[in-house]
Amino acid sequence: MRSTRPARRRTAVIGTAVAALLTASAAIPAFGATTAPPPVRPAAQTEVQPARGGSPESTVDRVANFYGAYIDAVYDEDGRLARELRNHYLRSDLRKRLADWEAKNHADGVLRAQNVPAKWSVKYDGSGTGSSYTIVTLTWDSGSHPSTSRLAVRSSLETRQITDIKAAPGK
Repeated sequence: MRSTRPARRRTAVIGTAVAALLTASAAIPAFGATTAPPPVRPAAQTEVQPARGGSPESTVDRVANFYGAYIDAVYDEDGRLARELRNHYLRSDLRKRLADWEAKNHADGVLRAQNVPAKWSVKYDGSGTGSSYTIVTLTWDSGSHPSTSRLAVRSSLETRQITDIKAAPGK
């Protein structure tokens, strides 16, 4: 005949463990409920962030992608990445002209400056004769009176590569 003591002891141990688990799980929601939810900002204070996107077929998007990545690379002082971006996005004859301009002006030919802008934007400016034109606006500081410069960028509609960068006339 078997003894019932080990079975009772095992049942008691399991029962105690289940009771402890139920007590602990009941305490978890109560603990979490004491944490205040994040404050809700009134609608008037909520900034609407623009959606960002693009298409590899759009020359304007490609100019925007190039300037965004290039400025990041220059800001991060990653010369290797900046060169790779130039090799991918800029036509070879433009890279040669930029190297000449940079040697003469001691500045970055893509940015037409010695420093890195705080912001950039790209806007479509027309197309014709196999080219697309964009205006790149570079903002040079983030204070209350930022300065800007504008670049006229031409891209090939066939290859989607950037074929020319120069200072944009006027404002």
